[in-house]
Amino acid sequence: MENIIPVNSAKVPCFTTYTGAKIPAVGFGTFGSDHVSPAQMAEAVKCAIRLGYRHIDCAAVYGNEREIGVALRALYAEGAVRREDLWLTSKVWNDHHGDGDVLLSCAQTLKDLQTDYLDLMLIHWPFPNYHPPHCSVDCRNPDARPYIHENFMRVYRQLERLADMGLARHIGISNVTIPKLKLILRDCRIKPAVNEMEIHPHFQQPELYEFSREMGLLNIGYCPLGSPNRPERDKTPGDTVDMTDPVIVKIAEAHHVHPSAVCLKWAVQRGNAAIPMSCNPKNIYANLAAVCSDLLTGAEMAAIAQIDKKCRLVKGHVFLWEGAKDWNDLWDVNGIIPQ
Repeated sequence: MENIIPVNSAKVPCFTTYTGAKIPAVGFGTFGSDHVSPAQMAEAVKCAIRLGYRHIDCAAVYGNEREIGVALRALYAEGAVRREDLWLTSKVWNDHHGDGDVLLSCAQTLKDLQTDYLDLMLIHWPFPNYHPPHCSVDCRNPDARPYIHENFMRVYRQLERLADMGLARHIGISNVTIPKLKLILRDCRIKPAVNEMEIHPHFQQPELYEFSREMGLLNIGYCPLGSPNRPERDKTPGDTVDMTDPVIVKIAEAHHVHPSAVCLKWAVQRGNAAIPMSCNPKNIYANLAAVCSDLLTGAEMAAIAQIDKKCRLVKGHVFLWEGAKDWNDLWDVNGIIPQ
């Protein structure tokens, strides 16, 4: 890392939420709990911030917020960054959907991250189905249930209270579908600022993406590089690999960059923030630097638009309830919420 010149954080593109807040277009993802220890992730966050990242995407279930908080406190103390210059996101996990649980979850996250507020708090999944860490794809929670809108809105109203109290400056949703989002927008008091979803060249989600944007939500894409290090339970034989796609490879060669850079340029130019994760300093730097110069051409963007394989990588098998047909029931593929 000593030989890497940090990216000037002021030159990183930003998106603007409907509230007028600026959020860096590339953030640093911290989900690595299946293969990266909390201490390693904390060191990676330190590295990312020193290299210019100002957007950090966390979650309670990742099991590393306490270590990340210690790392952040050390960075503040050494003058590497100020809290007010960071965008910190966290997420309410599925086992905190009961009355009063969201406030408890937020309080623990604030304590762990050593901060008085979050820039963004999301509901991680739209149902209270959860699983133990490192579980297999066959794991099923006997208490799992389908999406029940009234129950979800009880959770969302607690999120609105966090916003009222200033504990979360923005609130949002994650892993929802168009049918669910329509209901949420109909019944919410504070509109979500952000919709976080899986987005990469082989899974572009154009219908959800455009609907969300039309409704004034900023889209944030996870798995922006095709998540080669995702948990084994999320891998299936039919999965495709974005970074070996001939179109991506050809564009990368034309720009003299790694295919990962093309995936990130495409995401940001398309209009969504992206949250790649790496523990390798060179890759951490390259992911941020990729979006600061050397834009893709209109023809290149159009070519990538044609390679959507509709290949969802995070299928969510472990969240299925008794009576569900398969993982497609989680995603309302026919435009109807299964019950």
